[in-house]
Amino acid sequence: MLFLCLSILLSVLLLLNFRIFPRFQVNTFQAIVFNYPVCFLTGFLLLPRDQAFSVDFFQTWTWLAFGLGVGFIITFILSGISTQRMGITATSLANNMSLVIPVCFSLFLFQSKGKSFDVLNYTGLVLAVVAVGLSTFKKEEGQTVRVFGWNTLLPVAVFLMYGTTNTMINYMNIRYIPSADKTLQVTLTMVLGAIAAGLLMLVIRLIQGKETIDRRNLIGAITLGVPNFLSFYTLLLALSQFGGNGAFVYPLYNIGVILVAALSATLFFREKLLVVNRVGLLLAVLAIGLISWQELAQVVR
Repeated sequence: MLFLCLSILLSVLLLLNFRIFPRFQVNTFQAIVFNYPVCFLTGFLLLPRDQAFSVDFFQTWTWLAFGLGVGFIITFILSGISTQRMGITATSLANNMSLVIPVCFSLFLFQSKGKSFDVLNYTGLVLAVVAVGLSTFKKEEGQTVRVFGWNTLLPVAVFLMYGTTNTMINYMNIRYIPSADKTLQVTLTMVLGAIAAGLLMLVIRLIQGKETIDRRNLIGAITLGVPNFLSFYTLLLALSQFGGNGAFVYPLYNIGVILVAALSATLFFREKLLVVNRVGLLLAVLAIGLISWQELAQVVR
């Protein structure tokens, strides 16, 4: 349970980083770009001494991992902007509820050999989508009527991008990853893809004169990169600790991140939740419980 709790806290720490970056005048884009070299270094230091990292360009999964890395940095940028403009709770909820996308692909397209879904499970999937929609409502200052703008779509974009990247990870695991001991190798390859995409975008913006390198952004990259990698790594350790029972670990992980993120936003940033936001939060917890009620029932027994 220790690794699961650490993963939840580290994941929320990522959102808190995004929230405080403007206060310290940290450029979110640059912090995200430079966070991936920090991620790679963190993961490289965690490699067992008897394992050497290498990239095999003749493997299909290598190119898929590079592509996922590009998707990661786009998703991360969207998550940072959404956190700053729509708040921690809405972004966290959109992130965690995105699990309905890989679940649906796994059930109806990949046809993986998992559990059979019943009415309660499908009800949970529907409620999860509704919860994301309710969580995006955010009353503007000085207005009594909800104003819909482009910012409203940011949590939706986070929801879709996280769901897409997680679906591709599932696809790689099903089709291409030979064994679980390759997890760290594959993760580092994904990070290389994110590094390449991020540096390319940064160079273009530097040439255009839209960016200037600042020391504060490099410090922000460190505070972002270390928990970014460790949150994923401790989640993998939690899965191993519970015998690879992802249907049990992931719901607890998602519920934990949603609740801790909402609590942190309320305590540290005085983010006010509308009634509709609170309803969305409750629906999210209910949805995750319904999606995995069989596994939770087994644990209670």
